[in-house]
Amino acid sequence: MDRLAFNASAAIAESRTAQHMINNELANVSTPGFKRSFESAMQSVTAVGSGFASRIQPKSLNVDTVIMTAGIALIATGNDLDIAMNDKAVMGVSGPDGTLGFTRRGDLRVSAKGILETGNGHAVRGQSGSTITIPPGFKATINTDGSIFAENPSTVGVAKPVLIDRILLRDADGIKLSRRTDGLFAIEGQPNGTDLPESKAFLSVNPKCLEGSNVNALSVMVRLMDLSRSFEMNVNVIKQSKDSDESGATMMRNS
Repeated sequence: MDRLAFNASAAIAESRTAQHMINNELANVSTPGFKRSFESAMQSVTAVGSGFASRIQPKSLNVDTVIMTAGIALIATGNDLDIAMNDKAVMGVSGPDGTLGFTRRGDLRVSAKGILETGNGHAVRGQSGSTITIPPGFKATINTDGSIFAENPSTVGVAKPVLIDRILLRDADGIKLSRRTDGLFAIEGQPNGTDLPESKAFLSVNPKCLEGSNVNALSVMVRLMDLSRSFEMNVNVIKQSKDSDESGATMMRNS
């Protein structure tokens, strides 16, 4: 009976990672440009150690490969700095550690220091790899090719927009991306900061709109319910194992 309790408790412990992944996806249902990852799975492995020779323990297998789903609905915002990347293009930004990372989040803004950044504070990089800055007081607009133009609203007469830079766009088609600890994308199996190879494909963006998350809230809720039922089932196995042991001990005492 102790083997049943051992396996059940191990399954409960290993399911925590899947629980974290599901909670993360559920929390990002409304995050612009969020991409879900492959789900975790379970495999059986032989437990190693004294007294564990005949015990099989479940082990969680977690693959955090980003799923780049196409055809996500776009949300029109009318904001000049909002963009939605077409096809499987990703935007280059600077992570908290200063290394190059990639994202599909296009809710851009200008910080108090004039730095163009995403809604969660990652500085956007230009084609040269440097951070894009907007002159103070200038109004910026973004073209479909990622070019950023700025004009001074205080200029008398017709103000001619000035090209500031072009957003660093890379084609992620056919490339496996993994999620970094800071939420940015990186090439799977490569160190943080590794750049994606340049592509001859024309990469474009949709100005004044945002790409929604590719997380299906209904699907996530169903998976969460399945995980809860699995937890309850394993707890019941432990309880029944305990009851059986107690019943056996009682019979031995009475015999």
